[in-house]
Amino acid sequence: QVQLVESGGGLVQVGGSLRLSCAASGRTSRSYAMGWFRQAPGNEREFVTAIGSSGSTRYYADSVKGRFTISRGNAKNTVNLQMNSLKPEDTAVYYCAARSQSIFSSTRFYEYDTWGQGTQVTVSS
Repeated sequence: QVQLVESGGGLVQVGGSLRLSCAASGRTSRSYAMGWFRQAPGNEREFVTAIGSSGSTRYYADSVKGRFTISRGNAKNTVNLQMNSLKPEDTAVYYCAARSQSIFSSTRFYEYDTWGQGTQVTVSS
């Protein structure tokens, strides 16, 4: 069974940067498509960014395009999320997700079958 563990969240001032990481453990027989979603209090979970298993395909939400960058780590089924020029509206719990049955990334949360526990990102003004 695959498990995802996020790290790197925290408190940062407006305009600052944070780097989130996500690592899969367990029976990871191949490379998965992975993504990041976030959820702020009172809001639904929303798509942030996703990357295909090879790293060649990436999608970004319009709200983070040009500020956030997703990349695959050197170890199999690890992804990083570099967040720059952070805004108060980026404050949320960030979740890493994986599609263990697909190599293709997706912007739809229901197409991901494995989720991390979430990591809090707080941007103070």
